[in-house]
Amino acid sequence: MNKNEIFSQVTFIEEQIGELYKQLGQLKEKIVVLIEENHNLTIENERLRHRLENNIEPAEAESGSIASKENAAISEGYDNLARLYHEGFHVCNLHYGSLRTDGDCLFCLSFLNK
Repeated sequence: MNKNEIFSQVTFIEEQIGELYKQLGQLKEKIVVLIEENHNLTIENERLRHRLENNIEPAEAESGSIASKENAAISEGYDNLARLYHEGFHVCNLHYGSLRTDGDCLFCLSFLNK
């Protein structure tokens, strides 16, 4: 083997390693997306199991004024947002629906304290 053949083989192997490194990076990104999706689905699954076990059904009062129904709807919406926040999701308008990874969010807390 001459020096050019050895050099070309080393170059070829180096290119293959670079391509494998790029593929590994892409695979890592896909794994991160799948882990986040799995976490979201696990939380939703636990919530649905809890709801199924407790047979929670929406309580609707047949009698009552329109104002009391609106207050109940607002209260229910607030409770849902508070539950989402405590499950680890943002409820602020900046990052709504994304996972909270850095602890408490001041924007979410100020929104919930209104």
